[in-house]
Amino acid sequence: MGRGGEATVSGGSGFEWDVIVVGAGVAGASLAYTLGNEGRRVLLLERDLSEPVRIVGELLQPGGYLKLKELGLAHCVDKIDAQKVYGYAMYKDDGEALVGYPLEGRGDDVAGRSFHNGRFVMRLREAARGCDRVDLRQATVKKLLAQDGAEWTAESGGVIGGVRAAVKDGGEERSFMAPLTVVCDGYFSSFRKKLTPAASPVSPSTFVGIIMEGKPDDLLPRPGHGHVILGDPSPVLFYPISSKEVRCLVDIPAHVKMPSVASGAMAAYVLEKIVPQVPEKLRAPLTKAVNEGSFKSMMNKTMPAQPSRTPGAVLLGDAFNMRHPLTGGGMTVAFSDVVTMKSMLAPLPSFEDDAAVGERVDAFYAHRTRPALTINTLANALYKVFCSSGDASMEEMRRACFEYLRLGGSMSSGPIALLGGLETNPLKLVAHFFSVALFGVGRLMVPLPTPGRIWKGCNLLAGAVKIIAPIAWGEGIVRMFVPSGMRERWGYI
Repeated sequence: MGRGGEATVSGGSGFEWDVIVVGAGVAGASLAYTLGNEGRRVLLLERDLSEPVRIVGELLQPGGYLKLKELGLAHCVDKIDAQKVYGYAMYKDDGEALVGYPLEGRGDDVAGRSFHNGRFVMRLREAARGCDRVDLRQATVKKLLAQDGAEWTAESGGVIGGVRAAVKDGGEERSFMAPLTVVCDGYFSSFRKKLTPAASPVSPSTFVGIIMEGKPDDLLPRPGHGHVILGDPSPVLFYPISSKEVRCLVDIPAHVKMPSVASGAMAAYVLEKIVPQVPEKLRAPLTKAVNEGSFKSMMNKTMPAQPSRTPGAVLLGDAFNMRHPLTGGGMTVAFSDVVTMKSMLAPLPSFEDDAAVGERVDAFYAHRTRPALTINTLANALYKVFCSSGDASMEEMRRACFEYLRLGGSMSSGPIALLGGLETNPLKLVAHFFSVALFGVGRLMVPLPTPGRIWKGCNLLAGAVKIIAPIAWGEGIVRMFVPSGMRERWGYI
C-alpha cells in the first residue's frame, strides 16, 4: 500500500482497502489503529484533522483506561498533561459523599484520566497514522457507495462497497472502495439515518463549559476527584483537565430557557443561580472564571443503540449510541466496542464474504451490550435522579441516592464500580437502583410509618420504576436480561 498516495491491490483482492473508517475521533482512530495492527488495509477519513475543541469527552473512566490498555493505546494519555482521577466527591446542601473507585489489585497506573479532549484525540490519530497499514486522509465523505460504484440508498438496498469523498487537496471527489465501511462520524453523524432509520436522538439538556485557571490541588475541595454538586435545577460538575486548569460544566435542562451568552444573561445565571450552590472553596475561582473567561456550550444527546443489518457497513461510537455525559461513560463504551469488534472480526481472513462479515457483525451487536447497556442505563437514570424536579418523591429519591453513597462499603463501591466501567453486570445496576429506592422508603418510615409516609414511599417506588423502565426498555429488555451467547444463537441483535 502506498502511504499518502494510491493504494495497491494485494492478495488478488478487488478492493483498494480491507476497511474504510469514516471519522477519526475516539472510536474511529482507535479502531483504525487496532485493525491496522492486525494487518488489515485501513483507509481512515476525517473531515477536519485539526485539533478538535470540545467540552465533553474529557473524562476517561478507569474501565475505559483498561480497554485502552487492551488496545495497546494506553500511551495516548501520556504527554497531554492528563490528570489521574480516583473517584468522586458529591455535594448536596451542606453534605459531602466521597466515593473512590475500587482499584485494589489493578496496578498503579489504573485510574480515571481527565484531559483536554482535543489533545487526546490527536494522540489517537498520531497512533493510527504511525501504523503502516493505516492511511489517514483529510476528506469529507459525501455518499455511501454500492459495490458497483453507484450511490447506495436504503431504498435501493444491496451491499455497501465504499464511499464517495471530497479530498482536501484540490477538493475533487473520489471513490474509495472496501468490503467493509465502519461509520464513526460522531455526534452529528451524516449517515446515521441512512443506516439506521429508527435512530432518534433526544436532547435532555445542554452543558455550558467554563475553565477555571489554577492548580487543581488549590482549587478543588478534593484533589484527584471529580466533583458533582446536586444543585437546582440540575447537576454541576468540576474536574481537572490539566495541571493548570479545572473544567466546570453547568447543566441546563431542556425545560429551562437557555440564557444568552451575548446579552450577559448566562454570566448572570451562573453567578446568581449556580455559584451560591457550590462548595465554599469553589465560589471565588468560579466567579473569577465567569467574569474573565468565556463560555462554550454543547447540547447533550441520548440515543439507545438500534442495531441494524446493513451488508457492508456498521455504525460505531456516538454515531451508533449516545448516553447523557453526566457520568463520563462515552469513551468507555467506545473503547469497549472497539475491543469487541476487534475480537469478532479477528477470525475472518478477509472481509469480502458478505455473509461471514454479517454473522460477525451480529456477534458484535450481541456481545457489546453488557458494558454498553450498563453504562448507558446508569448515565441516563442518574441524570433523571440528580435533577431537581419539584416532585417531593423524586427529591426524596435524590436525597436517598446521596445518603446511600455516604454509607460506604458495598453501597458506595458497587455503584462507583458500575459508573467507572469496572463492573458491567446490568443486573447489579438494577439491584443497586432499587436498593436506593427501598433505602429511601425506609428513611420515610422513620420514626413511624404513618399513612402519609407510606403514600410517599409508594410514590417514590413508582417514581423509580418510571425512571428506569423506559430507559431499560429503550436499551432493550432482552439485551439486559438474556446472555449474549443465547441471543447470538437466536439471531437476536
